[in-house]
Amino acid sequence: MIRNKKNIFINRIIHYYVKWIVARQFHEVLFNDVGLDKSKSVLLVANHFSFWDGLILYCVTEKLLKKQYHVMVEEKTVHMLQYLKFAGAFSVTKKSRDIINSLDYAARLLDDPQNLVLIFPQGKLFSNYVEDVRFDKGVLRIMQKAQGKYQLLFASTFIQYFKHKKSTATVYLKTDNNNYTNIAGLKEAYQQHYSSSKLLQTQFDI
Repeated sequence: MIRNKKNIFINRIIHYYVKWIVARQFHEVLFNDVGLDKSKSVLLVANHFSFWDGLILYCVTEKLLKKQYHVMVEEKTVHMLQYLKFAGAFSVTKKSRDIINSLDYAARLLDDPQNLVLIFPQGKLFSNYVEDVRFDKGVLRIMQKAQGKYQLLFASTFIQYFKHKKSTATVYLKTDNNNYTNIAGLKEAYQQHYSSSKLLQTQFDI
């Protein structure tokens, strides 16, 4: 398992690089405000459709939540893009015993109210407009291990070009206070948020 690295100098460089590259790639990044308890950490559950997902959400949460950003990423991706570990990334290897270490590490991060942990429960990339969002079971272990110490936040991100040369990223956020005991209940709740967000996205009038 590869853990995120703390280096004040490199972390600041990566911080400004991520903000610059997202601003360069997109016409704008839109998101709604949500009310969160500052005394608790945040478990952010999001859809996964591109390389840009984690970078977009980094910029959104940096503006909105002001918490230390951590994101679970496949180990092969961290090996390819070494700078990610300085941007809050820690690795997970599927179909390996090491996956338990990654899930437990994510849960421990949620012990600190200053932290935010981003998880992509789909486990791999899917179309931005897929109808049914699949969920791996790992996210439930994180929630059970960190029970009561975090607040759950759903994010659905969609990309459209509208009339601009560059695309617009729209992030729909929603808090959820339910204590889920099974993956089916969590998936259903996220699916409802994702489906309603997608409907709103199709109703944009430019």
